[in-house]
Amino acid sequence: MSFNHFDEQGRAVMVDVSGKNPTMRTAVAIATVFLKPETLAAIVEGRITKGDVFAVARLAGIAAAKKTPELIPLSHPLAIHHASVDFSADPASGTVRIEATVRAFERTGVEMEAMVAASVAALTVYDMCKGTDKGITIGEVALLYKEGGKSGVYRRET
Repeated sequence: MSFNHFDEQGRAVMVDVSGKNPTMRTAVAIATVFLKPETLAAIVEGRITKGDVFAVARLAGIAAAKKTPELIPLSHPLAIHHASVDFSADPASGTVRIEATVRAFERTGVEMEAMVAASVAALTVYDMCKGTDKGITIGEVALLYKEGGKSGVYRRET
């Protein structure tokens, strides 16, 4: 069984995971959004005119996790059993850390689903606040943790 995204002719293909045994897979990814401290204060205080930024971004992230195969061409459609998106705001620096967790009992990992969830949640924060703060930036998107399958546990060193 080859775990390569290219066939013998060099063409891109979806990896064949049909021979693998399903196991519980978990992945945690983060994204960081940088805003003006006053913009973050407006989010936390519920003063953004488009509505509850974190509630909408949470739903967008969860929906994105489920749509990952539609966005990433060679990812597998998975039966996701859990997806969550949480936010940590640092008012002094104007940063929001987004953490997405995805779980599934599957033949392949859920890292892409977690990273897509964190990314889309960050983009949603941007979209909901762009009228207030033109200088918003989205920083690091990274895998923090994964477990399940033959490769075992991965923890990102910070």
